[in-house]
Amino acid sequence: MTLYREAGSTADGPFSLVVTPESAGWGHSGLRVLELDGGTRTVATGDAETLVLPLSGSGTVGVDGETFTLAGRTGVFDAVTDFVYLPCDAEATITGTGRFALPSARTQRRLPARYGPAENVPVELRGAGNCSRQVNNYCLPHTFDADQLLVCEVLTPGGNWSSYPPHKHDEAREGESVLEEIYYFEVGRDGMGYQRVYGTAERPIDVLAEVRTGDVVLIPHGWHGPSMAAPGYDLYYLNVMAGPGQERAWLICDDPAHGWVRQTWESQDVDPRLPFGTAGRRR
Repeated sequence: MTLYREAGSTADGPFSLVVTPESAGWGHSGLRVLELDGGTRTVATGDAETLVLPLSGSGTVGVDGETFTLAGRTGVFDAVTDFVYLPCDAEATITGTGRFALPSARTQRRLPARYGPAENVPVELRGAGNCSRQVNNYCLPHTFDADQLLVCEVLTPGGNWSSYPPHKHDEAREGESVLEEIYYFEVGRDGMGYQRVYGTAERPIDVLAEVRTGDVVLIPHGWHGPSMAAPGYDLYYLNVMAGPGQERAWLICDDPAHGWVRQTWESQDVDPRLPFGTAGRRR
């Protein structure tokens, strides 16, 4: 299984990125990125609940007899965006100009299509010092109702580390849930960042990838982190998660060798470069 997918390597027609459960070699999580230049595209959700989440640009989404208008944003570092939830077994027409992420998760329960306003998206500043980052919590158990899908995005100022301490979510036990995860990256000023993934002795993984805009790293299991923003280049990633558990939960376990790092944040301030864009005016 190739866990690092370079930008453009999975492109298919109007989709600059396509990751399905089949192409990932797992069972639940998926992601497509749709590129539109004033046109319309019909998207079938099949057996997966799906978000339409603008990375840049704006548009409209028609589904189940309703039409939702997406104000969108100029780019991922500029603002939190609104989004639309699409149920499984639906056909949606997306019209607009820009790039639209379509994170998805297989489900057997059909929920209604809904609009998610940007002002309802909780913005969290996590960590401190050079571990400071911003987390936009779009579709998590405490922020938006879904059956299996978990979606957030993380923005890391240049020179900082996020997804740190390294953590995992690959065992069904108290305090941990089983979730497949997709990291989709964008990097400011056409720069680069780095992503680390490593496994346990029983299930080895060894990835240290240089990532640029449009790249993807798949995490079927194992410890993941840090996500490293090179100095001068802000780092963005969209996290898409889903798993086999009946309970929709994001429960993680820190690598015990590095969990102590969290204690150091108590004596440090949050990076003053945060939050990005207009998020600071909504907090």
